[in-house]
Amino acid sequence: MPIIKVTDISHVRFSAPDLDQMRSFLTDFGLGHETSTDGTLYAYGAGIAPFSHSTIKGDAGFIGLGFRAGSIKDLELLARHEGIPVSNLDAPGGGKVLRLHDPDGRMVEIVAGQTMREAVSLGPQPPHNSASDYRRLRQSIRLAPGPARIIRLGHCVLNVSDFRKVEAWYKERFGFITSDEIEMAPGMAIGAFMRCDRGDQPCDHHSLFLLQVPTGPGFNHAAFEVADMDDLMRGHTHLKHTKRQATWGIGRHILGSQIFDYWNDPWGHELEHWTDGDLFTAADPSGKASFHDLLNVQWGPAHPLMASLGGAQ
Repeated sequence: MPIIKVTDISHVRFSAPDLDQMRSFLTDFGLGHETSTDGTLYAYGAGIAPFSHSTIKGDAGFIGLGFRAGSIKDLELLARHEGIPVSNLDAPGGGKVLRLHDPDGRMVEIVAGQTMREAVSLGPQPPHNSASDYRRLRQSIRLAPGPARIIRLGHCVLNVSDFRKVEAWYKERFGFITSDEIEMAPGMAIGAFMRCDRGDQPCDHHSLFLLQVPTGPGFNHAAFEVADMDDLMRGHTHLKHTKRQATWGIGRHILGSQIFDYWNDPWGHELEHWTDGDLFTAADPSGKASFHDLLNVQWGPAHPLMASLGGAQ
């Protein structure tokens, strides 16, 4: 049994040499932001999370990530197991935090007791027509230009040094369930998409993905859910117009099924817009998939690495 079961991913943290450049990028990407008295830049979506992305001034880099515990009681239980104290969280929303480090040395913050934001209303959304279901009658769709409307942080992907070792660390403490394990060859696991265990409450196909790669441990990407497909496309157009660096997309993943669009921040950290992902409960079984499945798509451009593997199938 795990020590606790986290309920969701909370945030990702970075450092950057120019906070004004980061602020400009986050605005184009679709996040609101505020600066704390200590100079930390906090960014948030239209959902209830107090913040989902933070940046301090310094050399460009990934600092760590956070998950949300079900209660302060859970946080205290984990603190006793780790033998370290719970601290006050000095960030938007306040609350409590326990700071750990995973086997690769990454900071992992577990938070609880935050005061959530009031979700921003996106307004009435026009229905969409399909050949089998005409729901929008005598009404047009007219989208205003601008950034995508990010709702929340959905997942983070970490490159790890030893998949099984790091997987065990996260599962034993936080109760993650494998949705799909990635095999380079039969019986040779190199990673896994892992979801939170919320019992019979559906949750994202993955809140965390661990992948063992030859380059060693590091940040891979973080993914933010947008309002819908139109919003993703609108955000794509805006990011192109503002000359941001696209890295992969637009397409639909095989594993997790999300429609995706990947971009780099000014220092090369990859951030994803996504919509229409899979949701599962704790009762749903785990699967196994190939590295080819990981990089391939149901439609859209295959991952650039697919070219060296013979292209999409």
